[in-house]
Amino acid sequence: MEKEIKICLPFYKIAYSIFFIAVLILIRGLNFTFEIGVALEPQLALLAAVFCAETYVQEITSGRSEVERLYPMKNRMIAIFRRTGIQEIYLLILSAVGYGMFYVVQRPISFYSMPSFTGSEAGLFLISMAAFTVTLVFWGIFSVLLSSLFRNMWAGIGGCLLLWIVTNSTIGDRFLGKWNLFSYAFRDVEDRGDFSWVCGKIISIVVSIFMAAVLPKIIKNGK
Repeated sequence: MEKEIKICLPFYKIAYSIFFIAVLILIRGLNFTFEIGVALEPQLALLAAVFCAETYVQEITSGRSEVERLYPMKNRMIAIFRRTGIQEIYLLILSAVGYGMFYVVQRPISFYSMPSFTGSEAGLFLISMAAFTVTLVFWGIFSVLLSSLFRNMWAGIGGCLLLWIVTNSTIGDRFLGKWNLFSYAFRDVEDRGDFSWVCGKIISIVVSIFMAAVLPKIIKNGK
């Protein structure tokens, strides 16, 4: 496991991800606590796409993929999913730290006044972390799939960026609504009992499972 962490979490990745979140906290102004999730979710998707794009491509560019072909596909996929998972867990931890730093740096006001789980700050944090987890899983595996398909990490990042631009927009919100990949960021924050945004996360989970099932075939058929 220590070897896998060193491979998929080199110093430069940790450095630019921390810098990215730090800059976001400083320049993304907000007034209310519910805006923290809105500010973080789309940016975490980009980080996941960039982080995970080279998960398998680095094996191709280094020539290690030729050696890996001698191993059973099951072992190869376990290694890919393990590395992807390590990166996503790191980003989830980073998102939790960033969430807390928004409180420290910007001191946003609580939008809700009535006590309840969905209205409490602790509840809002836990719900946000659940949404972030689904977002990281989707964009991470999507990036790995595209990069493996085209055998180029920039193709993976570029494809993710195109989908990100479409879904993280007013047009995406208008046409996709509660089924949007960023349904949590576009949710009706004034209605704390509205969980229709979960539909978008269910779609993300279903598509992620499908991509994970297709990925071995792409790896196997790669030249």
